[in-house]
Amino acid sequence: MQKQRLTPTVMALAAAGMLTACGTETGSGSGSVGSQPDLTGVRWSVESVTVNGKKQQAPGDAYVKIGDKGKAEGNYGCNGFTADVSVDGDSVDFANAVSTKRGCDKLDFEEALEGTIGKGELKAAVDGDKLTLTTDKGDRVALTSKPDASLTGTKWNVNAIGDREATAPLAKEVDGKAHLTFGKDGMVRGKLGCNNVTAKAEVKDGQITLGAPRTTRMLCQGARDETEKKLLKLFDGKVSYQLSHDGLSLTAEDGTVVSASADQKQEKQQQEQQETQK
Repeated sequence: MQKQRLTPTVMALAAAGMLTACGTETGSGSGSVGSQPDLTGVRWSVESVTVNGKKQQAPGDAYVKIGDKGKAEGNYGCNGFTADVSVDGDSVDFANAVSTKRGCDKLDFEEALEGTIGKGELKAAVDGDKLTLTTDKGDRVALTSKPDASLTGTKWNVNAIGDREATAPLAKEVDGKAHLTFGKDGMVRGKLGCNNVTAKAEVKDGQITLGAPRTTRMLCQGARDETEKKLLKLFDGKVSYQLSHDGLSLTAEDGTVVSASADQKQEKQQQEQQETQK
């Protein structure tokens, strides 16, 4: 799977999970796309990769989404990617992939996943919410489709902030320290990277009306202070929102865009509780 260089804007979008398959564009090597409704249009979360008999569990962010117009997108576990893809019956072929270049501590898994789906034609087997992609040598990727996260009751971890043109990942010292949860009681609670925050939150017609924020009074510096100031722009006004599986995009009236993803630990706990109740 050949890597090409991305522009800074595209790299930021891909890292934030904002790149989507283009519905009108067909890249070189995309080929014809067969009818496979159970395979395409689904966000498949990667569970594991097995190469030469060695199985590696996937980090929570790894996924693959195969569009129905010859394009695919996903995340290797840290770096996002896009690619041309052709689907013919139970055969899938990814080509011309481009990925972001973030430094990651998950390189072994990333290399295994990238190498496996980039080895040419793969056999795809769909069984309910399970998908297995297998190379001609027997290496395989196990994937699972999951229900879309709900706006309310989900802990949304902020991962990027920017504007309508591009978003950039949070600085390392703030990564994992900013989150929001919209409650069914009409309130939003969370952390802005430094201080805790609460405010009224009325959801209606694709918009959220956020009240004036009430925050703790810790002194913040550097990236934490910068992140907090940007997130505060969401409050005391109307915010439009878009949900995409386990992703959330918030756009403030001044054009500030905040991207967030559903907390993987929370999702796993909820899934385990559902399985126990069956």
